[in-house]
Amino acid sequence: MLKKRDMQEASQLFELMSHPEVFPYVRNKANNSDEFYFLTKQTIEAEERGELISRTIMDEYFNPIGTINLFDITNKSGFLATWIGRPYFGKGYNKVAKDAFLQELFYQLDIETVFIKIRHSNLRSLSAIWKLPYVTAGNKAYPVVLEQINTALPEPLYDLYVIERQHYLNYFENRNEGEEAI
Repeated sequence: MLKKRDMQEASQLFELMSHPEVFPYVRNKANNSDEFYFLTKQTIEAEERGELISRTIMDEYFNPIGTINLFDITNKSGFLATWIGRPYFGKGYNKVAKDAFLQELFYQLDIETVFIKIRHSNLRSLSAIWKLPYVTAGNKAYPVVLEQINTALPEPLYDLYVIERQHYLNYFENRNEGEEAI
């Protein structure tokens, strides 16, 4: 379950983000709770300006457990970034959050392309990305974007993955048609 970001959840999210298995993979890092409050406030303001879309991932008891964001929105596209707290790893929250977020992006917010950059060393994210049947590898299809995300690095650190709106919609349309035929 997702909800818009707010300041009340900041302390709980900071504790979850600080875990050593989570912190290295968070895009907007904070080293203390005051810094995290400031980043949360900046995130909320940036969303109001249309620069990003940010949601809090909630568990079934309405506890905040992570965030999912679309950053760097330009030309109806942006970069997806998700993190979930260590106690919630392996419980299916990542897929549920991505499905809900993508539904919002593609059906309500007029986003056409979602890029995902994943570090070669991030085995958890690499495993998770291929569980989404509508994701495609983007290194060859979007060489300019791949070059941008690896610019100023001594060697490429990231691979690029893509979710295109039409591919996503086609996947669900074909899946639903198959269910109706049964």
